Amino acid sequence: MTEAELQALCRIIRSDIIKMIGRVKSGHPGGSLSCTEILATLYFKEMLADPALPPEMRDKCILCKGHAAPALYTVLAHRGYFPREELLTLRQLGSRLQGHPDMKKTPGVDASTGSLGQGCSIAIGLALGARLKGTSQKIFAVVGDGEMQEGQFWEAMMSAAHFGLTNLTVILDHNGLQIDGANDDVMCLGNIKAKLQAFGFEVIEADGHDIGQLLAAYRKTTEKPKFILAHTVKGKGVSFMENQAGWHGKAPSAEETEQALAELEA
Repeated sequence: MTEAELQALCRIIRSDIIKMIGRVKSGHPGGSLSCTEILATLYFKEMLADPALPPEMRDKCILCKGHAAPALYTVLAHRGYFPREELLTLRQLGSRLQGHPDMKKTPGVDASTGSLGQGCSIAIGLALGARLKGTSQKIFAVVGDGEMQEGQFWEAMMSAAHFGLTNLTVILDHNGLQIDGANDDVMCLGNIKAKLQAFGFEVIEADGHDIGQLLAAYRKTTEKPKFILAHTVKGKGVSFMENQAGWHGKAPSAEETEQALAELEA
């Protein structure tokens, strides 16, 4: 898949996200739309993620910000883990696609997440396990801004550097917003790059919606664990959702769903 084809797929993925959340009238559109390119580039270009392979042979991606499950589900469906039609069962009774990822129910989900701050600890365990087994497996963790305010996140970062986990890449979906508003107003994260460098990470900044920049960041070689500071827009692609904290966990009405789809499909 070329970069242009992947960018076109991201528009389809965003439309699917809006359709899913709009249909069930529940979900988190803002952060799902902001991490679309991050997840799409991982599963379609960077990771060994063929669903035909046994799980122990595939690279792993931990969606630490589990509320962005609609984005992960959509990418997994397009990658072939389950039928795309199943996306419309999001958050419904009996569905495999609940509000947060469940690795025991949903094909392709590598960890059950939702309690913010815990995902990177899971990723570190997987990275350590892969190294102990002598495999070339790569581990990725996608985190959110608000999640970085959790103490466990920083304990995990300290551990990753201490153990020299060069098979670990942490990607921050840095849209600057969380459920209660702007990060700077709720709990300022300060100089993220300087902090992660001080913790022993190789830090790379990228436009989180630029396919080429993301791929270059993934593929940069380093002798340290890697942290990609991906600058994104919450609600990306839908004009009335962009940079609005109110769309963190709010579903669009029927009229808003129609407007959003019109913009994305234009």
